[in-house]
Amino acid sequence: MTWTSRPGCARSDARSPSRRAGTSSRLPSTARAEASVSTRKATAALREHRKRPLEERMQKAGLWQEQGLVFPSAVGTPLSGGNLNRTFKATLQRAGLPKSTRFHDLRHTCATLLLKQDVNPKFVQELLGHADIALTLNVYSHVFPDMGDAADAMDAALG
Repeated sequence: MTWTSRPGCARSDARSPSRRAGTSSRLPSTARAEASVSTRKATAALREHRKRPLEERMQKAGLWQEQGLVFPSAVGTPLSGGNLNRTFKATLQRAGLPKSTRFHDLRHTCATLLLKQDVNPKFVQELLGHADIALTLNVYSHVFPDMGDAADAMDAALG
C-alpha cells in the first residue's frame, strides 16, 4: 500500500513482499486489483498513522529509504513476510484470538461482513480484485440466504 498525493489517503496496489528477503513486489494480476476504499474512521486513522513514520524518518535520517509505503519497515523498506507474520501473531494473542488465524483470513472476514451488511456484491468483487463476479459469488455463497429462504421470500412477495 502506498500513499497517494491526497494527504492522509492511501491506495492499495495489491503489491506484496516477495518470499525472497522481501526485496521485490508482485504486481496486481488484473487492472481491477487496485482498490481504494475510504471511510471517515479509516481516513482519520491513516492520517494519524502517517504522522508516526514522519517522526521515525527524522530520527533515522541516515538509514531511512523513502518508498512511499503506508506500512514500511523500521527503515522505510517493504515489510518482510516473516516480520509481518510475527507482528500479526502477537496482535492476535493480545486480542485473545486464535493463533491459527491467518493474515489472509482478514480479507475473507472483511468480505463476509460487507456482504452480510447487504453491500452490493459487485462492490465487494472490485474491492477484492476478483476478475469476475462469479468468483466472488461462488466463494461467498455461504453468506447469502439459502434456497429455502428465497422460496419463502418469493411466496411472501407473490402473496
